[in-house]
Amino acid sequence: MDFSIQLKQFSTRIGKLKDQIQTEEATKTSMIMPFFQILGYDIFNPLEFVPEFTADVGIKKGEKVDYAILKDDNPIILIEAKWCGENLTKHDSQLFRYFGTTPAKFAILTNGLIYRFYTDLENPNVMDKKPFFEFNILEIKDSTIQELKKFHNQDFDVDTIFSTASELKYSSELKTYLNQQLLTPSDEFTNFFVGQIYTGRKTQNTIEKFRDVIKNSFNQFINETMNDRIKTALDQTQSKEFDLATEETATTSAAVKSISEPIEEKIITTMEELESFYIIKSLLREVITPSRLAHRDTESYFGVLLDDNKLKWVCRLQLDGSKKYLIIPDQDKKSIKNQLDSIDDLYNYKDNLIEVVKRYI
Repeated sequence: MDFSIQLKQFSTRIGKLKDQIQTEEATKTSMIMPFFQILGYDIFNPLEFVPEFTADVGIKKGEKVDYAILKDDNPIILIEAKWCGENLTKHDSQLFRYFGTTPAKFAILTNGLIYRFYTDLENPNVMDKKPFFEFNILEIKDSTIQELKKFHNQDFDVDTIFSTASELKYSSELKTYLNQQLLTPSDEFTNFFVGQIYTGRKTQNTIEKFRDVIKNSFNQFINETMNDRIKTALDQTQSKEFDLATEETATTSAAVKSISEPIEEKIITTMEELESFYIIKSLLREVITPSRLAHRDTESYFGVLLDDNKLKWVCRLQLDGSKKYLIIPDQDKKSIKNQLDSIDDLYNYKDNLIEVVKRYI
């Protein structure tokens, strides 16, 4: 079976399993070991996949890391595993200690949902404090699959991975930083761009004045760029379909008519709609796992659903007009329309949204 299909099927399976897993051992056997099996490792061969691998630290003997993957009898990857409900932030120091005592070039910290990949980019034989690659098994993207292929048993090459790890690490950090700035521009970020467009005296009031201008300008720029690319792709597709249609004599007339008709309504999901979706996910994380929320865009509204089920709609947003609205269902699923001055007003409806979700769970 294709590697990407295996991963996506596994992701679906984990989504159904995770809430039933209550221990670290269950996490290992049901979530972590099967993942490495998909990566092509023989998890039942102690000469390749070693549980409880000894990694003595200084004068402390018998220190063990949960798993080690061996090649030519030497560890190449160390794996520290935690329960799927546990936060990983506190546990990287444990893996940090093990890393310097073995020849392994890579270390992975995971709770079966989040996987963090480390190496020693900054100082040889000293594990970096920040991972160079991180992903959530419930949110498999094409870019994630491409990176994971490098860790597949058949393709694993230390030098190849290490040479791309630096770019991957800093690229990931830059994308995280830009995402934060697109949501809430910092003083430093705002100040930099104010300096490019404003010649007057820069005070804190000036920065506050321009903060929303810069935020909206960046989001509008990205949105317009995306729309232009989509339009170009549609035009190219339409042109190709027309060329193919003219070659088919029997259906030439019908095909040309179909292709030449104007495309009336193209649904484009805006950055403002996506930003609203992420705000709603953050507001509801107290009662549900954020990955259970999905969005569907229509011609008349942008909808947020629980478990991607249209019968479990949490809210609908209308943001395209001169006025913005949040629509929330009451107990009888009748729509209650609330006007918003901006999407930041969504925070005022946290309790209402939680009440809706609790009806479904």
